[in-house]
This record gives sequence, structure tokens and C-alpha cells, in this order.
Amino acid sequence: MKDFWNARYSQEAYAYGTAPNVFFKSRIDTLKPGRLLLPAEGEGRNAVYAASNGFQVSAYDWSEAACAKAAKLAEQHQVELDYQVCSLSDLTYPQATFDALAMVYVHFPEPIRTSNMKQLLALLKPGGSFIFEAFSENHPRYQAKNPEVGGPKEASFLYNLADLKTHLTGYHFEYEAQEETVLDEGAFHKGLAEVVRIHAIKP
Repeated sequence: MKDFWNARYSQEAYAYGTAPNVFFKSRIDTLKPGRLLLPAEGEGRNAVYAASNGFQVSAYDWSEAACAKAAKLAEQHQVELDYQVCSLSDLTYPQATFDALAMVYVHFPEPIRTSNMKQLLALLKPGGSFIFEAFSENHPRYQAKNPEVGGPKEASFLYNLADLKTHLTGYHFEYEAQEETVLDEGAFHKGLAEVVRIHAIKP
């Protein structure tokens, strides 16, 4: 899997574009700048946008090629990122470090989803924002009509809103939806899709 992502991110073009994800932008724009964590951040489009708007951004991905592309984009925008090439298990941040945690198309398979979500949410401060967008359980029907929409093909990697909310007991929901959207993010997220979107505040 790491080889797949390194190959995708080794191309000159940015696989998912250089503009931030639309939902991520709409939510981060409402927040006071603080410390932000972006898991599996890829080529840095969301990290660079947030850093350009005053956030102190930490990010990680297991792809060396992704990190290199993120560094290049950050240099172009004259911002700094704390970007590590690692996996979740390698993180050493103390609990309650971050004012915001944003997961944009981070598709954990079901067998490790509960433990990974628990680890990540523990890094969020009380009162901090959790921002999430990823493909829904209905994604395969959209892929069948349009392969260019991208995303996982295995059902265990997809989400539904009700199950995701079980990881967020006690959170206040600013936004929650399982809804259709038209993606226009580089070469690999193009077309009509159904996504799960959440903006929730940790108690």
C-alpha cells in the first residue's frame, strides 16, 4: 500500500490538486487559529491552506513522496509545516495537544478504526474541533458509474454517519451529514459522490 501511494504522489501534478477540500475550508475558516493535526495528509493541500491562515499545523503520512510534495507546496506559499513521514503508532504528541483535528479522506479499515479513532481523538483538547470528510458506505454505486471519482473499493474502508458518531459520544455537532457532493479535486476525485461530513466539538 505504501508503494501505491508513493507511486501516485511521485507524479509532477498534485494528485488531488493544491486547493483545500471544500468542506474542510468551510469549517476551518470559522475557527480561531491554533494547533491543527492532519492525519494521512498526502501532498499538503489542506495543511498549507491552514498554515497560510495562521494555524500551527502538524501532519503525517507514510509516503515519502507525499511529504516532499507538501514541502514544495509549503515553500511556494511561504509557510512552515511540522510534517512527519510516519504512521499513527509513531506519533509522540501528548494527549490534548491540538485545538483541531481534521481527517479528510482518511479511510481506516473497520478492524482498526475504533482503536485509531480513540488514539487520534485523545490528541484533541476539550472544546477542540473534529472535522471529517470521507466516502460513505454507498460509494461503490458512484464508482460504478464514474471510476474517476476515486476512493476505496473495499466496503470495510467506507463510513456511515451513524457508526462514525459512536466514536463521538458527548460531542456537540456543529454539522453532520451523509450527503451527495460533486468533487473536483485533481485527477483522482472527480464527479458525483456520497460522503460523510462532520464538524463536532469535543466535550
